[in-house]
Amino acid sequence: MDTFAEPPTAKERPVASSRPYLSRQHIVIIGGGIVGLSVARELASRGVRVTLCEKEEIWGAHQTGHNSQVAHAGVYYAPGSAKARLAAAGNRSIVAYAKRHGVAVRECGKLIVATTPDEVSRLDGLALRAKANGVSARSIGPEEAREIEPHVACLKALHVASTASVDFSGICEAMVEELNEAGADLRLATPALAIRHYGGRVEVATKSGVIRADRLVNCSGLHADRIAEMAGLRPPVQIVPFRGEYYQLRSSAAHLVRALVYPVPDPSLPFLGVHLTRMLDGTVHAGPNAVLALGREGYRWHDVSVRDFAATVRYPGLWRLARRFPRIAIDEVTRSFSRRRFAASLSRLVPAIEAADIVRAGSGVRAQALHRDGTLVDDFLHVRAKGQVHILNAPSPAATASLEIARHIADQALED
Repeated sequence: MDTFAEPPTAKERPVASSRPYLSRQHIVIIGGGIVGLSVARELASRGVRVTLCEKEEIWGAHQTGHNSQVAHAGVYYAPGSAKARLAAAGNRSIVAYAKRHGVAVRECGKLIVATTPDEVSRLDGLALRAKANGVSARSIGPEEAREIEPHVACLKALHVASTASVDFSGICEAMVEELNEAGADLRLATPALAIRHYGGRVEVATKSGVIRADRLVNCSGLHADRIAEMAGLRPPVQIVPFRGEYYQLRSSAAHLVRALVYPVPDPSLPFLGVHLTRMLDGTVHAGPNAVLALGREGYRWHDVSVRDFAATVRYPGLWRLARRFPRIAIDEVTRSFSRRRFAASLSRLVPAIEAADIVRAGSGVRAQALHRDGTLVDDFLHVRAKGQVHILNAPSPAATASLEIARHIADQALED
């Protein structure tokens, strides 16, 4: 079981256009979200023959296509962790990639606001963490905070200038175009049905036939543990899906938020808390509220998968997690059904927001790896076996760090 090594310092390699493969290696990748596409792009840039299989009919259909468009700066993560290193580097590389390829991006910055004395103390600790992670973050008072976000209420704030908004679906489209030019074999609507190892190679059965390759990389997100099991591994974790529910400010209230406004996270809790995000189209999303999803693709309460739900509730790690955070679980479910409670969480940040100002928006599902003892996997995580690499935990900030993750995974996949 590995976390991610230090990101390489070499400059990004462009994907060559329609050139002969420099390597005799053929690698099949399962999962066509932004991480899978980034890995395919990185391998293709090294002259590797790539086949990328995605079970949906579009690229980036799940976590990539349902995120909040935020390129994180790397403030929150434990110094020295893969998330800290790769988010900070990824923020720079993904913004540069978007600019280079004409993808929508806005370098808007973010305010993290403390509204109680206890939060001020935690905010000071967060400022020290930002410094340790090499992220420029400036502590400011309430007057200066209101110059940036006129409607916020706070005792103190942290301004993180490098946080940006990026069209990650547009990033995927640009990568697909590069991969097509490089001659990669890109297959939509191609789920993996079975995986076996034969004669030192890997074979992936699909409805259109068997793909034979030298190596396998699993980037399947919500189904990563199942693909690993299909490939013959016993994953050390299980994916537990959490639905992130969003509201949107009505157009009459959208002026209340200029960019991004976040609360100070509680380090004893697993999620960041609801926040406000001005999207690239000018709308302002609020959330997410985090509840257990009833399916790995359960974007609404009535999206139920009996197989997925049964696997989740049978997993001892879920109940051990619930015993650690019983109050939070109840609060999140209550807020899921109460617009008034949701608005009250937002009004801690921006007091002018009322229940009448918000309407339901879309949801996303986070693929969160969970240990059997009930501890959430805090960092990016992958496991290796002969001829295969499986990314088992890559939630946020994976989209931000996707180019950096890809470099590391490509190194791992090509190692003897």
